[in-house]
Amino acid sequence: MFKNRILGLSVMAVLMFTVSCKEENKKENTATVKEPIVEKVLDSIKEPKVQKPVFKSLEGVADTTFVRLADYSDGFAYDLRYATKNNFLKEKVYECGECYTRAKTVKALLKANEEFKQHGVKIKFYDCYRPNSVQYKMWKIVPNPQYVANPVKGSIHNKGGAVDITLVTLEGEEVKMPTDFDFFGKRAYHDNFDLPQEILDNRKLLKETMEKYGFWSTRTEWWHYNLQGASKDPIANFKWDCNEI
Repeated sequence: MFKNRILGLSVMAVLMFTVSCKEENKKENTATVKEPIVEKVLDSIKEPKVQKPVFKSLEGVADTTFVRLADYSDGFAYDLRYATKNNFLKEKVYECGECYTRAKTVKALLKANEEFKQHGVKIKFYDCYRPNSVQYKMWKIVPNPQYVANPVKGSIHNKGGAVDITLVTLEGEEVKMPTDFDFFGKRAYHDNFDLPQEILDNRKLLKETMEKYGFWSTRTEWWHYNLQGASKDPIANFKWDCNEI
């Protein structure tokens, strides 16, 4: 009887050991199966890689060629007023808002903007190259050379060498300037110093940086800058296709 009890206990121990081994193997197999599944799930919820935009190069592009600024950098901001009714004309004169200008102007703007970024700001455009046909539209609405250049003579905007700009922070917040765009009055003059110091400093940064990279300002309009030598270029009527942009 004693021998039978020993035998029974031995059999039970073997069975328990066998079950224990099976449980361990089951755990190991389960872990082996689960691990790649978990990895696959984690891989599937990983944030997708954002592809960096590819910009065109100005290498080999003739200085007088008209190009779209956004094709060469995404470091600018835009508020192209003449493509809206939010301007002194109270009329929309562009079919769509785009900033085109001559390649030599773009080169200078890219350099200036890199320096502005070191100060925590960047260029925001109100107007760039303006086809001469648009100049005629503006003249028809306001035929006054004090406010609109006579389209027969044209303006440097029509030659691809002028820009109307301001500064915004790198996040796009407006920087305080003397007036809004196209304000016609002494407050917009560069020789008006009866302004808060912050505004004077912002206007000075804009002016000095733009001059450093080959632009000159207009005394009565703090926002307007012409590229040196651009007045010698011919008046143009190049028009971009809004459907291709």
